[in-house]
Amino acid sequence: MNLRETGLPGVVIIEPRVFPDARGFFFESYHAERYAQAGLPKRFVQDNHSSSTRGTIRGLHYQLRHPQGKLLRVLAGEVFDVAVDIRHGSPTFGQWRQVMLSAANKLQLFVPAGFAHGFCVVSAVAEVEYKCTDYYAPDDQCGIRWNDPTLAIPWPVSDADAVLSEKDRRYGILTPDRSDLPPYIP
Repeated sequence: MNLRETGLPGVVIIEPRVFPDARGFFFESYHAERYAQAGLPKRFVQDNHSSSTRGTIRGLHYQLRHPQGKLLRVLAGEVFDVAVDIRHGSPTFGQWRQVMLSAANKLQLFVPAGFAHGFCVVSAVAEVEYKCTDYYAPDDQCGIRWNDPTLAIPWPVSDADAVLSEKDRRYGILTPDRSDLPPYIP
């Protein structure tokens, strides 16, 4: 595997070593010891799998009291995936990185705790699978508005065509004075 730094501390793109042949392909999508040697968490406690249609945006989500690091990959289709540094006091506060994850490119993205995460489906359908370093806690879910003008993320969907949950529609913008942001710990 090859790790590509993104310029945001801890947010990395993982290029697995793929072995294609006449039958198809094989690759290790996770190996605890190898990922730990590369600086990624060795322990994940929950796997999630979502299926979404074109234009669906899931995010920008995070948990405050039960922060989750996430290791993401796409099993079918393609998504525009985003990580945003929301750690209060961080030198990279409000900065974001995006990567196209697809079943074809087999890239993975690790988003550490303290970052908001979201994605937009750009194919007809996409299936996303991700490992989490802490359990989902419904009463702890927080978020940033996906089209926050201060972030100016160039989402590949218009406001009118975005498919969102009601909860995602209600999230506010990212400001340093929000009380529901994780702390930056150097």
